[in-house]
Amino acid sequence: MAYDVRQEELPALALEWTDLLARCDEPVPFMHPAWHRVWLEEFGGDREPVILSIRDGGRLAGVAPLLRDGDKLSFIGHYSICDYMDFTVPPDGAGDVFAALLDALSRESWSELELRGLRDTSVTIAEFLPRARQAGHAVEQEDEAVAPHVVLPKGWVEYQQSLPKKDRHELRRKLRKLQAAGELEFRCFSSPADVEERITTLLRLMVESRGDKAAFMSEQMGRFFHRMAPAMASEGFARLYELELDTKTVASVLCLLQGDQLYFYNSGYDPQYAGLSVGLASKAFCVRDAIDCACRCADFLRGKEPYKYDLGGEDRQVYKVTIRRS
Repeated sequence: MAYDVRQEELPALALEWTDLLARCDEPVPFMHPAWHRVWLEEFGGDREPVILSIRDGGRLAGVAPLLRDGDKLSFIGHYSICDYMDFTVPPDGAGDVFAALLDALSRESWSELELRGLRDTSVTIAEFLPRARQAGHAVEQEDEAVAPHVVLPKGWVEYQQSLPKKDRHELRRKLRKLQAAGELEFRCFSSPADVEERITTLLRLMVESRGDKAAFMSEQMGRFFHRMAPAMASEGFARLYELELDTKTVASVLCLLQGDQLYFYNSGYDPQYAGLSVGLASKAFCVRDAIDCACRCADFLRGKEPYKYDLGGEDRQVYKVTIRRS
């Protein structure tokens, strides 16, 4: 089967790319063209986007969203804010698509191809890496991070029962203590206008609750959040949750909902209410909302923060792959 591989511009490819992403086994928001567009505009700098489309008789069969920096190619994005990255290739026919992509890459100028953020279930690992090795390239695969996730049952009670006894007891105790402290309200904002209005509260609580988040939240990063969150809301992905105690917002969580998975992207809480475990409680309420939305998975993304395991998270491996040209 002959495939046509060419470089295309992101705006012209966006609609087809979005449809293709929906056909992948585990589509993630960080692979969506809207995410790539905002990231490139804020962080791309002078680097050249190399967005390759792989077409079968005109029909889009794959997208390779790459960025050229000298003689190095990598995924568009950065692991510090894009938890997962990958080629957009549905599993059906992936072998042929990757063979065509590898052939096209042989005509590009590069000495190193760096692929970070690959999940352990990625079709790239199963189909692309063996072909790269067969072509004579040196392929190095190493552990990059872990990303805890929890497979969700159909009900909130069943979810609590699925937790280890100690974690279940602690979660119920902390929720009872919080509920006794005052009037609780848990809100979800998903429209672009609401998300744009409320994102400032999230960023403030992020900075107040953790010192490393204060260093992370540069002026440029703040602009990215202010643009990314409404853009993802316009695509129907963003869910910005707020926990209120006696009408005061004490915690905020930005999640991205795509398909049947809820991704916990970033969060913050008011440290004055740390004794009421408002950070953990807000995330537990997000899990409850995910169950109500019939999600099959809550993905806590990269990092080993204790709350992820308190809420039943089990590690998935994230890999970094370096391919050096033969």
